[in-house]
Amino acid sequence: MPGLIRKSLDAPEETRPFEGDSGQLQLVDSERGPVGRATFHPGWHWSEHVKPIAKTDSCQAAHVGYFVSGRMRVVMNDGEEMEYGPGDFAAMAPGHDAWVVGDTPCVFIDWQGFADYAKP
Repeated sequence: MPGLIRKSLDAPEETRPFEGDSGQLQLVDSERGPVGRATFHPGWHWSEHVKPIAKTDSCQAAHVGYFVSGRMRVVMNDGEEMEYGPGDFAAMAPGHDAWVVGDTPCVFIDWQGFADYAKP
């Protein structure tokens, strides 16, 4: 394993667009799995813009990441809710819906849950 690795999310190895031009996921690979940066445009809603791709009733990815900008509301299948914003660390279990709150794009860096996200 190399002592140092440098990759840029500005030059991703893979890009996955969301339905309806509502944003995209940019990925770089690491030996521990992909790291991703998702940009969710205002109006993005998982159940409208990713559910048709994933074909599951709710998001089944476990996320561990950091919110760079914007705000996002997440609702677990059991009804638990939380809103995240810039500077927040987030850990989200599988089984949730989410949407952008407000008029600012939401940018989220994820170290765990984007390997199969927005992928059929």
